[in-house]
Amino acid sequence: MPLVHSMALRNPTTPLPQFQTGILMMLELAGNCSFYLIREIDITGGDDAAVGYYVGLIDSLFYFAQALTVLSWSRLSDRIGRKPVLLIGLIGACISIDILVISRCLWGILNGNTGVMKTVMGELTDSTNMAQGFALIPVIWSIGSFVGPLMGGMLARPQDHWPRLFTNPFWGKYPYFLPCVVSASLLLLAFFTLLRFFENHYQTRRRPKLASTYARHFSSEASMAKSTANALLWSLFTPVVVIPNANYAMLSFLDVSFRALIPLFLSTPIHLGGMGLTPSSIGLWLAFCGIVDGLFQALFLAKIVDWVGPKRLFCISASCFAPLMVVFPIMSWLVRTRGVVDHAIMYALLFQLMLTVTWDMAFATALMFVTASAPAKNVLGVVNGLSQSSGSVARALGPALTTSLFAFSKQHNILNGNAVYVVLIILSGVLRWLGSQLPDEIQDRDE
Repeated sequence: MPLVHSMALRNPTTPLPQFQTGILMMLELAGNCSFYLIREIDITGGDDAAVGYYVGLIDSLFYFAQALTVLSWSRLSDRIGRKPVLLIGLIGACISIDILVISRCLWGILNGNTGVMKTVMGELTDSTNMAQGFALIPVIWSIGSFVGPLMGGMLARPQDHWPRLFTNPFWGKYPYFLPCVVSASLLLLAFFTLLRFFENHYQTRRRPKLASTYARHFSSEASMAKSTANALLWSLFTPVVVIPNANYAMLSFLDVSFRALIPLFLSTPIHLGGMGLTPSSIGLWLAFCGIVDGLFQALFLAKIVDWVGPKRLFCISASCFAPLMVVFPIMSWLVRTRGVVDHAIMYALLFQLMLTVTWDMAFATALMFVTASAPAKNVLGVVNGLSQSSGSVARALGPALTTSLFAFSKQHNILNGNAVYVVLIILSGVLRWLGSQLPDEIQDRDE
């Protein structure tokens, strides 16, 4: 039995706890504004073509490391509360800000915050305002993904940008000290704000009205023992929990694959099937897309969920991925035919942006289904940990597999160089089927 039950009538919308939600979003923003630079520290030996490879490698290391530990952190948060685990995650982020490869692995190992923050959002909201709460997560992610690189580019090598202000040789010897210390300061600010003001909403009590199979697991204090805890974990592998998690994992794989394809496609020379755009043009376009996407999610997502319904919206969003992929070869054909990026290409890019905005609405609805699938409050952290673990594995594998298939299909002219799009379209069909298996409604929780 899921955490919630059906409602005949819609209840009035409960206002979000703004202060606590604001602290949670501050944590999300501080983490997303962290950054690292690879080209400038010459890890590639001057080979600019290898920059993308090392960026993908280090990102994959982070997600693999996170996948190994995020479930353990989520289970710990079910035992000791959310606040201590969030504080540990912020400390891990702060001490690992300036060691590049080791930092990403260390951050991934110590960072249980991603799953725990989703758990906290589930505890701060109910069925009437869940869409509003979870819509904030992709919005903050968009802001952090835009502000972080911008902050890094402005503050790195300050002696070159502001030579009159930064005259000490220290800045030439340590050109990345300033952006690192600013990023660490944001994390410390989030740490002390969380420590002082955040309320630990989690209470170790069992949800009433549970099915008898779950009651056997969640009713006694002996469930804290290790053997019973393992039994509890295995007991969660039921269709009610697995289906939303499978949707989130496939959604994460397809999304990170799409995000890896965009800059690769835009920068690939025209004769190889890309757009041949400059890095500055790509950066401006991606920044514009991030701003439009974030604003749309913030302003309209909750209203659309109330209007359409979470399952129907998820299925509509999932159905947008296939045309999203089809736009790539169409743009490639247009630019090769016309020989220049003109208004027709811009219309195609804007159409792809519209599809992307619709596609991104699937994340908030997927998180809502994951949260609602928890059979009891004292395993809400575990359920979110399972989804984050599967999502981390998907995000670790997605970029490497997709970019490799892109290069292989172009090099060997498989399906006229479009094999990667065909494979992803087939996988999007799997996601669409998984979405059809979700419950029809996000129902109200037992009090």
